[in-house]
Amino acid sequence: MKQLVISLVLASVSLAPVPQAYAAPENAAITRSATATVFYRSATIDGVKVFYREAGPANGPVVLLLHGFPTSSHMFRNLIPLLADRYRVIAPDYPGFGQSDAPDHASFAYTFGHYADMIDALMDQIGAERYAMYVMDYGAPVGYRLALKQPERVTALIIQNGNAYDEGLRDFWDPIKAYWNEGTAERREALSGLVTLDTTKFQYTDGMSDLSRISPDNWVHDQALLDRPGNKGIQLDLFYDYRTNVPLYPEFQRFFREHRPPALIVWGKNDKIFPEEGAHPYLRDLPNAEFHILDTGHFALEDKLDEMAPLINDFLDREVARR
Repeated sequence: MKQLVISLVLASVSLAPVPQAYAAPENAAITRSATATVFYRSATIDGVKVFYREAGPANGPVVLLLHGFPTSSHMFRNLIPLLADRYRVIAPDYPGFGQSDAPDHASFAYTFGHYADMIDALMDQIGAERYAMYVMDYGAPVGYRLALKQPERVTALIIQNGNAYDEGLRDFWDPIKAYWNEGTAERREALSGLVTLDTTKFQYTDGMSDLSRISPDNWVHDQALLDRPGNKGIQLDLFYDYRTNVPLYPEFQRFFREHRPPALIVWGKNDKIFPEEGAHPYLRDLPNAEFHILDTGHFALEDKLDEMAPLINDFLDREVARR
């Protein structure tokens, strides 16, 4: 089954070009200062330590960065200082990821709904009442669940390879969907290949335009955390619970249509986990979104930070800072 998983991961995806709603600057370069101090903090939520990175002025507009699988707030380590001259940046680790506690999955509910509740509680605890959200991978359902709970709090969306449409769940998801449909021990164990070093490295390297930009520290760091005793069970629980996000897609889409948050979509077109097909449907519900398809893969910030950071800062400066 491991060979099946890897072969599905490596399957080709047909990509269709689209016009961009907002043109990216040619030869975009990082121009903001990267000298901000980043603080490494934690808060206790329902008895569980939730770690988060924080930087920027305490009274600045808040930008909440929500990470994907199998990483943590570590994925934002280079972006945070580039936003923190003007914004209060908060990047938490979900329980079971990064530096947050990882309670035994037999006694703690590793679900996307639980994560949204805990991030909601964290933001209350640290006094962040309104925020723009950067959502990626797992961060999308966590963030969109937050938006359903507290729609008035969301000032803007930055969407990077995070799905909210059926079109975005393609071949990579077939073994996971089989587990959703049957829920057997055999289907569960068949997903073990998704927490191995081969797949972790694949997520950082496949589809990248310049592999020399991708630090091997990424997959070494993430795999060390995946390999902690008990963590495999946590991740398999989350693969199974992801099925609960799909019925919420219409509600996520209704939130987009009804609240029309300013949105910036920056999507790695070569991602086989959340492929480009999942990016275009956002324009049905967010027709004014600024839309950029980049020649990169899943963890686009590792490859295209020099293009993405100016786009993000420009977007936030226009849509958030001046409000």
